[in-house]
This record gives sequence, structure tokens and C-alpha cells, in this order.
Amino acid sequence: MNSAEPSGPGPKLPKTFRAFVTKFPEIGEAHEKVAQAVDKAGPLDRKTCELIKIGISMGAGLESAVKSHVRRALEHGATTAEIEQAVLLGTNTRGFPATVAAWQWASEQIQRDRGESAS
Repeated sequence: MNSAEPSGPGPKLPKTFRAFVTKFPEIGEAHEKVAQAVDKAGPLDRKTCELIKIGISMGAGLESAVKSHVRRALEHGATTAEIEQAVLLGTNTRGFPATVAAWQWASEQIQRDRGESAS
């Protein structure tokens, strides 16, 4: 599976993303092609790429992207401990408050994927 989701709106994609690619399908397709090209550009496996993307998303302060990449990391075999480490690695660079927020977002997604209620 590529890092990009299929260009057609899928059920796991955020509502806003689905609406955007429905309204602008050519842009959605171009986005998917770039993601596919990036996937082919190097030797990293999907799980590693998703863990890296968690850190990038955290650094950018993008809650929905953190959650999306946590979901994808889980789909590719990442453990909770690996996801938490990906978040914790941002502590000295992004700061403590951003790390705590990203940890919360990741925890919410992990709970959602496991069918647990968020606490």
C-alpha cells in the first residue's frame, strides 16, 4: 500500500480531505502521484515511513495528519511503543506542550483503531 490513499474518497479519510478531492479530483490525483513517487524513491519500509510522517505531522502541528499516520502505522505493524517513541522524539525539537498534544492525538487514534473508548 502506498502512503497516499486512493484518489477516490475512502471511508477512513477525514471528511474535509474527502470533500476536497471530490471537488478538485485532478489535484487529488496529482497529490497521490507525488506520494507514490516518494514511496518508490527510497528503501524505507511502510511502517518506518509512517513513523517518520508522525514526527513530521507533529512538528507541523497537524492533528488530523498525526492521527492519519498513526492509523497507517498501525496498519503496517507499528506498536504503540513505536508510535509513542516517534512522538517523543519531537520533545527537544518541537517542545513539551506540542509533544503532549501529539501524544494525546496519537493515543486517541490508537484507542479508536482498537475500538476502545477514549478516556
